[in-house]
Formats: sequence, C-alpha cells, structure tokens
Amino acid sequence: MSLSTHVLDAVNGVPAVGLRVSWHFGASVVTRETDSDGRISSWGQADAGVHRLVFDTGSWFGSRGQRTFYPEVSVVFEIVDAEAHHHVPLLLSPFAYSTYRGS
Repeated sequence: MSLSTHVLDAVNGVPAVGLRVSWHFGASVVTRETDSDGRISSWGQADAGVHRLVFDTGSWFGSRGQRTFYPEVSVVFEIVDAEAHHHVPLLLSPFAYSTYRGS
C-alpha cells in the first residue's frame, strides 16, 4: 500500500509547507514534514487495517503567529486494498478543516 497526503492553507490559498504529520499504524509511528508543495509523497509500506494521520496544526499555526481552534487534526481511515494507492488531503484554516479520500 502506498500513502500520500497534501495539506493546503485554505486561508491564503497556498501549500502548508513544513507541517509535521505522524502516520500511526499498529505499534509503528512515522513522522515527516510537508515539502515545498505541502506534500508528503512517500511514507513507506504498510498492511491493510486502521491507520491514523495526525497533523500538528497547533505548532504550524503557532510558528506563523496565528492561533487555531484545532491544535491537531487526526484523520483515522481503514485500508482494505493493500495494493492500492491512498491519498489523504487536508484543507486547513485556523477554525475549520476538511479532508476526503483523494486519488
């Protein structure tokens, strides 16, 4: 299974660069930061099951001198087809967020 994410700063209409994201699966945790396009393209391989991406939004907004209602965003999802690619985008603002199953 391959997994990617893309975080967009919905207030400014730009990628959320340097946002720390942790991928939790089983007893494992992998942490990365979004690149210059707000993306994490490769996390590694994992089996089917329940996974969680935790976006450290509090630190990211704080580093920009902004407050946020959501100090972290946790997205829990289930992988059924371990051979498929899974993309989990996050549209982010200080007082709202949305996510969906991307392609």
